[in-house]
Amino acid sequence: MISANNLVKLDFNDTEIAFRNKSDKDLEKAYWLFKMVSNNTLIKIGTPLTNFALRVGLPIEGIIRNTIYKQFCGGESIEDCEQAIEELGRTNVTTILDYSVEGKGAEGSFDANCEEILRTVAYTNRNKHTSFCVFKPTGLGRFDLFAKIDAKENLSVDEKAEFGRVYDRIDRICKACFEVGHRVLIDAEHSWVQDTIDDIAREMMEKYNKEQVIVYNTYQLYRHDKFASLQADFAYAQTQNFYLGAKIVRGAYMEIERQRAAEKGYPSPIQPNKETCDSDYNKAIVFCLDHINRIGLVAGTHNEESSALLADEMMARGISSTNPHIFFSQLLGMSDNLSFNLADAGFNVAKYMPYGPVKAVMPYLFRRAQENTSVGSQTNRELSLIVKEKARRKAIK
Repeated sequence: MISANNLVKLDFNDTEIAFRNKSDKDLEKAYWLFKMVSNNTLIKIGTPLTNFALRVGLPIEGIIRNTIYKQFCGGESIEDCEQAIEELGRTNVTTILDYSVEGKGAEGSFDANCEEILRTVAYTNRNKHTSFCVFKPTGLGRFDLFAKIDAKENLSVDEKAEFGRVYDRIDRICKACFEVGHRVLIDAEHSWVQDTIDDIAREMMEKYNKEQVIVYNTYQLYRHDKFASLQADFAYAQTQNFYLGAKIVRGAYMEIERQRAAEKGYPSPIQPNKETCDSDYNKAIVFCLDHINRIGLVAGTHNEESSALLADEMMARGISSTNPHIFFSQLLGMSDNLSFNLADAGFNVAKYMPYGPVKAVMPYLFRRAQENTSVGSQTNRELSLIVKEKARRKAIK
């Protein structure tokens, strides 16, 4: 075990560590992929064209598989992901297997998604290089049903029964994780379904987090009310005597949220600017560390300042880098300079590894591409690091 006081100073510019898993060919592919993703116009035009091509059966699946899919996904099945999981494991980075196939609105698809997530639970239980299970609530039930409950509309008898089945699927997953002692992350979604998800997450935590942190809810700090939600949930956990699981992220639906608020004439739930979002995110880190004996923290971030803050705070407080209540997390294919340098310094790091059939995970891949174009500085940072590593390798040949 590496103690916090013995950690070397983190250097997120160390590209040798960041890209040691990538061959020269892989690095070149990543370079051109991020160049493409950085082009906002290309992404706006390319997304509907790709959707159309897939829908009418044009032979572009192979191109997608060998480019954006390979960069951000582990494979089509759990078995396909094993090589990538082992590669990450050799550098002390664990995997969060994320079945990224969205529900198609039919009960059969929701049941199938539930069964596949339960398979990830079983796999996580036998593979030491996996650290969390994860699910998206609307992959287990209709989005419109969540929205109706959030809006406090009356449900029909059939809808009540339908929601009972959704709740049972979520409970089955959380219970399976509880029985084998593995953590599970409940992903956050759009604001107009999030209250219902939060209510279920609190109930699952109250039920399964009595002795340790099993269930984690997700707090999107790009919303101006979510730091207060985190504080309120912790206060409730204290009164009910359970551990709070908190995955903190900035968020992934900002443009959609603002557009919907403008169209429907209600105040936007989004922070007024990046500075307030960053401030709340960092305050959430400090708050969780202040109560780390009763909170499990997953810091899901590609932000270098927030990552450095968490690492520095841990060292200053004498918190072990391997404290099981603290994980750093990034998406597969992004911010390798954070993931691998943190892991090399001894911290707990987990990579989200989406998987599923190419066509079925395209909505996820399009969100990643759009997210990168909306956060231009992130894409530019990825490109600059790749260029630096290419130059370093060229210099030593």
